[in-house]
This record gives sequence, C-alpha cells and structure tokens, in this order.
Amino acid sequence: MTTPVLEIRDLHKAYGTLEVLKGVDITAPAGHVVSLIGSSGSGKSTLLRCANLLEDSQQGEILFAGEPVVWKGEGHARRPADAKQITRIRTNLSMVFQSFNLWAHMTILQNVMEAPVTVLKRDRAEVEAAARGYLAKVGIGDKADAYPAQLSGGQQQRAAIARALCMEPRALLFDEPTSALDPELEQEVVRVIKALAEEGRTMIIVTHDMRMAHDVSDHVVFLHQGRIEEQGPPGALFNAPKTERLRGFLSSTGAMV
Repeated sequence: MTTPVLEIRDLHKAYGTLEVLKGVDITAPAGHVVSLIGSSGSGKSTLLRCANLLEDSQQGEILFAGEPVVWKGEGHARRPADAKQITRIRTNLSMVFQSFNLWAHMTILQNVMEAPVTVLKRDRAEVEAAARGYLAKVGIGDKADAYPAQLSGGQQQRAAIARALCMEPRALLFDEPTSALDPELEQEVVRVIKALAEEGRTMIIVTHDMRMAHDVSDHVVFLHQGRIEEQGPPGALFNAPKTERLRGFLSSTGAMV
C-alpha cells in the first residue's frame, strides 16, 4: 500500500480552554482529493492550519509521506522540534488562502516566483518559465505583468493557485478558496480546482461549496464541533447521509440531492 502524502491521527487543538479539535483522523492518499465540510466553527480551517504546521496542536500525530513531525514539550507547550523538517514539510504542502495573500507591491509573475527563488533557491530563469506556465494553466497568462489590485478577485485567487503550484508541492491545501468571491468569479476558480483534480493532484479542500465537494472529491469529511461526525465517498455522504446532523447540515445548505 502506498504511503499517504498526509496522515493525521487523533489530533487535538485548543485555544486556552476552548477545544477546537477533539481527536481527528484524516488520511490524504497520493492523487486523492479530500474535502472538509461543516458549519462555521466546526474546526475545518484549524485542522488545515495544523496540518500545515501554521498552528501548533496539543496532542496527536502528523505524518508527511510517512515521516512523523517531531515534537518537544507537551500540551499547550508542545512545539515542532526540528525547524528544517518544518520548512521541508511546509514547502511540500502549498496553502491557498481565502484572502489570496498576494504581495501588493509585486507583479503577479513576481508573486508566483518569489518563494521558489528565495525559499527553495531554484534557478530564476527556470522558475520564471515554470511560473509563466502555471499562470497560463490557470487562465491568466496575460496578467503576468499586472499587479494584484488590477485583477478581479477570481483572477487573484487563480494567481494564488499558480503561486502554490510553482512550489511543485506534494499536496495543495485550500482554505475556503471561493468564499470571498461572487458566484461568477467563484466558478472561474472551481473550474481550475476541477482541472487539478482531474490531473490527479493531491488536495485537501476546506469548502462551503457543496457542489464542488461533491464533484471533485474522492473522500468527504463532515466535521461537527471538532469531531468527525461522518465521512466517506461523496456519493454516499450527499445522497444517503447516515446521521441526523449531516442531513440537517446539507438541508441548510440546499445540498440534499
């Protein structure tokens, strides 16, 4: 059996006395798309940030390609112990945020090139060729010399996806990639994500877009109050939910099939 790109076992995360994740297990096999759904406050985005080590968790294991994160300390004092390991893992788990996070003073091309050149120390000419290729792939090859403020929200998010791809990561992590966009621009981004899924990219997607979760996922996880309430293939979850909570959630989002 192939080692999963990312595996999370019994993850616990709290802010002070507020428990946000209460023992969550997630597996993202290579080439699979895992979508995390659930109400606001269910722990979806926190789980993604813990997976990428942007947030420290208090208990549980995180394994990248079978390699466990090394920790020091316990509970709220627990921190990653190996800075080089963290950099290596983060550069292989490219995050696409809800708010784009593009550098306003850089062109789109410069935004996409920045991390591969400065963090990975890759050859600038090679990175530029790759960056232009990824911008073309997401449909904004003609915007390379524009600045973020000159682009629509959908174009900025596609630039952010190109930036993530240019790191040549093992997996892409999407945190509500379409929630800041109006419906027309949302579909531009959904089309790109669907195309990446069809290529066999490993992705974990936190989303409020039930149709996208249904269409692109191999596995869907429904989180409720920091725990996994139900999970499985999208057809099973959306067409025949087993729990009352999932039925209620899908009904409230208009996603009951």
